[in-house]
Amino acid sequence: MTANDALGDAGPTVPSGWLSALASARSQEPRDRDAAEFVEAALAAAPEDPVPASGPLPGTAGFAVALAPFAELAGRRLLAELDPGVGRSAELDGLIREFTATTAAALGGLAARALVLELQVARVGGRLAGATPQARFRDFVAGTGTRDGLVRLFTEYPLLARLAGRGCVNAVAAMAELLNRYAQDRAELIARLLAGRDPGPLAAVDRAAGDTHRRGRRVAVLRFADGSRVVYKPRSLAADRHFGELVDWCNARAATPELRTPALLIRPDHGWSELIEARPCSSRAELDRFYLRQGVLLALAHVLDLTDLHHENLIACADHPVLVDLETLFHPPLPEDPAADDPAGRALDASVQRIGLLPQLVLGDEDALDLSGLGGGADRRSPVETACWEAAGTDTMRLVRRPGTVRAGANRPRLAGTEAEPAAHTEALVTGFRAGYRLLLAHRRELAGLLRRFADDEVRVVTRATQVYVTVLAEATHPDVLREPGDREELLRLLGTEAVDDQGWPGLLDHEVAELWDGDVPVFTARPGRTDLWSGTGTRIPGALQRPGLARVASRLAVMDEADLAWQEGIIRRALACRTAAPAHPAARPGPRPAGPRARTAGPAAPGQLLAAARELGDLLVQQAHRDRDRANWLGVELLGERYRRLAPCGADLGHGYPGVALFLAQLAALTGADRYAGTARAALRPLPRLLDRLAALPDEDLGVVGSGGFTGLGGILYALTRVSSVLDDAGLRALVEPAAALTVRAAGAERPTGVLDGTAGG
Repeated sequence: MTANDALGDAGPTVPSGWLSALASARSQEPRDRDAAEFVEAALAAAPEDPVPASGPLPGTAGFAVALAPFAELAGRRLLAELDPGVGRSAELDGLIREFTATTAAALGGLAARALVLELQVARVGGRLAGATPQARFRDFVAGTGTRDGLVRLFTEYPLLARLAGRGCVNAVAAMAELLNRYAQDRAELIARLLAGRDPGPLAAVDRAAGDTHRRGRRVAVLRFADGSRVVYKPRSLAADRHFGELVDWCNARAATPELRTPALLIRPDHGWSELIEARPCSSRAELDRFYLRQGVLLALAHVLDLTDLHHENLIACADHPVLVDLETLFHPPLPEDPAADDPAGRALDASVQRIGLLPQLVLGDEDALDLSGLGGGADRRSPVETACWEAAGTDTMRLVRRPGTVRAGANRPRLAGTEAEPAAHTEALVTGFRAGYRLLLAHRRELAGLLRRFADDEVRVVTRATQVYVTVLAEATHPDVLREPGDREELLRLLGTEAVDDQGWPGLLDHEVAELWDGDVPVFTARPGRTDLWSGTGTRIPGALQRPGLARVASRLAVMDEADLAWQEGIIRRALACRTAAPAHPAARPGPRPAGPRARTAGPAAPGQLLAAARELGDLLVQQAHRDRDRANWLGVELLGERYRRLAPCGADLGHGYPGVALFLAQLAALTGADRYAGTARAALRPLPRLLDRLAALPDEDLGVVGSGGFTGLGGILYALTRVSSVLDDAGLRALVEPAAALTVRAAGAERPTGVLDGTAGG
């Protein structure tokens, strides 16, 4: 059946350009042919006359109404795909209505940018009827939702037809798969996860619990008539099972408090999990037990290279922290950037900080947010701006960019209605970590045998930040890239350029783009015993990893010792100290006046005492420096905007960074003649030539953002180079003074601040 056949004699003639786009889709793989046929069938079922929308139309709800013929056809297709057993165990009519509504909402979001542009064209052209902005919007929606209106829309944006059709086909297949699996597994699911108590028919399926992967599949929460719930995961849960066995092994030893994992029902290609409910603690002692257990979990996560433990992946169930997402066990380190030679950064990346449980800030232009497993908390404004709609439901609707809202997780324990502050329980967390670390250390040979069970389990490798994919998918609905496939392909391939502020993983761009065309967040998986990766479409990518995950974990186990334990404990304490709400620079108060005989004898410290104290500090800095490739650097607490603190490698500013440390060590070397201070100072300043080259390539506007400030800008770098090159009589550093001075002048001419700290007065 062709598009013209589907429309019938009364329908408009479909232009050849749009028809050829459908034909082109049919000439590709079967799923594209299915998508094209779905579009034709949906158009055939679309009404010939406008159907006025009723009720409020917030957000993109009006556009969901316009694309209702697609969602309604998806609902009918879903019903036809279901096994008979589903109808006997579920409130099927309600589930189909729910699926239809969520599909319509997704389609409305997909088409929103194109429809807003068409809305404005119609408004300017005077083609909308109605006395109010709301009435004119409803007139537009009603007209677009007709057969004629949809054909006009898809004639202008042929790729939108293809994406809508493919999205519906994928959604139907994924939902049918879920419900059919539920019908097959229901009896055992009730026995294993619901204590054998029949919960009544399936009443609702919430598919908003995560991102879509593998052609529309996603985690879902199933709710039954009696209110009980279970979690469906469309992937293997073998790694979750083996983690549970490892926890049982730990629980059998009295060295650590007992941990809890969700009950599971495992199938080869999917699984079901107990839904862990958040519950408050009943006492301060329970709060401490919670953080003791969280410390043990942190030790396990550290040994197993588990990452991505953000606030949504952990539930506080009374005094039990329960991990509910273990996809990223045995996670490899990010590919090393050839330009990144910071030994302090590499040390931090290999520490407990990489797990995501300890405080970590997401930075925006004016705000920051801690989304770690220890952080989260109440609903907060996101520091990152996202696209949203202003004047929705009117004919002046337009896209704007504003900070969104990050919803509170259930990861923080509560007592008497108040969320616990994790920094107040630092000692409990460190004690639990120490106990867990020493348990694993004492039984490392036995542990190595247990870990081999994971060798063939499917684990996820996060190759790029999910938010990057989400942003690219949103931008790929712009009207300008919905006409020609090449334009959209070019936008998607920006992932592989410097335009995307994300390192990514080499060699995977083609796979990422293929999955983005499906509307999915790309997903890659590995097996801990191998170096291969698999894409979300099932394609094997041989040898993509440098080492198998099991080999990396075995190497970590082999070098664990008390010195490493002390280093990791230090990272934990410093990361938690960053959560302090104390002001960065409290007002100075006069100290007490000395009384008695000491008041008359106290005087300034002798120069020898001061030099001894400086040597003690210098020796500590030399000892604590992280070194590699002739460079030295330190971990420090970075102050951001006078409001936030972050554990990070020292940067290039004088006030908090390695130039300031190098200046101190160089002066100490000049006073003492000790080579260890001079050598460490030179090693600290090793990255400055390349940094100055990179800054020189920036336009003046961007250089002005860096600034000429004395403590946070180029003025401080210039001062450090001038002084260090002089006191160490270093010709190489002296050669950098003139280019640093030129950059400071350029920055001063382009910046706004005038202060000593970050402005021209400092420069």
